[in-house]
Amino acid sequence: MGPDDRPHGNEDREEIPDDDPGDRFGQNVGEAVASDPSAMTGMLGHFYRGQLHRTTTWRGRLDQTSYWAVTIIAALLTWVFSSSGNPHYLLLVGMGAMVVFLVVETRRYRAYDVWRERVRLLEQDLFAGVFDPESEPTHPDWRQRLAADLRDPSVKTPMLVALARRLRRIYYPLLLVLLASWLVRITVFQPKETWRTTARIFGISGATVVMGVGLFYLAMTAVVVYGVVSRGEREFHEREQTDPWRE
Repeated sequence: MGPDDRPHGNEDREEIPDDDPGDRFGQNVGEAVASDPSAMTGMLGHFYRGQLHRTTTWRGRLDQTSYWAVTIIAALLTWVFSSSGNPHYLLLVGMGAMVVFLVVETRRYRAYDVWRERVRLLEQDLFAGVFDPESEPTHPDWRQRLAADLRDPSVKTPMLVALARRLRRIYYPLLLVLLASWLVRITVFQPKETWRTTARIFGISGATVVMGVGLFYLAMTAVVVYGVVSRGEREFHEREQTDPWRE
């Protein structure tokens, strides 16, 4: 056999026709699974467990950020109140650190909410209907919603709303602890000096420092109020006293 008789590249490969049955099955596999109740049931179970695992993983990341914030606050309070010579402005540094943790946790919360919304959609419209077939689904188009989100995942919670939620639930109480500690540190902890003197930082007058802290907390309070006023449907609510589960 001469050199010209040898096969070159893909010339001898058999081309698969466009109407090949195997190719059609690959394109319509979703439709095939949806039309088979047993296959659909098994797939939904695995899908729910996968989404729940993602939700749990991101929830752990949220908790990890909160744990670090609490640890830093405890270390700062211990250090600042251990001696009158330790600078009070470390508590202000702690306030700044809480803002950094708040921003990080807000970003994580938005990612966590993507998976949480999918889990809640399945629970509200699929599993609730299984346990109570006569009830109407919360979202009649839940399958279309879920399919659209799987094709094009998107963040459900705006940045400001997520920031307000994490601030109200976690970081605003921590910031209040730091504020109360700082006020005690510049007043009661230094009884021989006025607060204007003890609040000074690197040549900045005490009144200016107090005003800056006050404006900072006023802004944080405004964000908390915005979160309380603008929050949508509550995920959890208290049951009525007449609810049979409480009997």
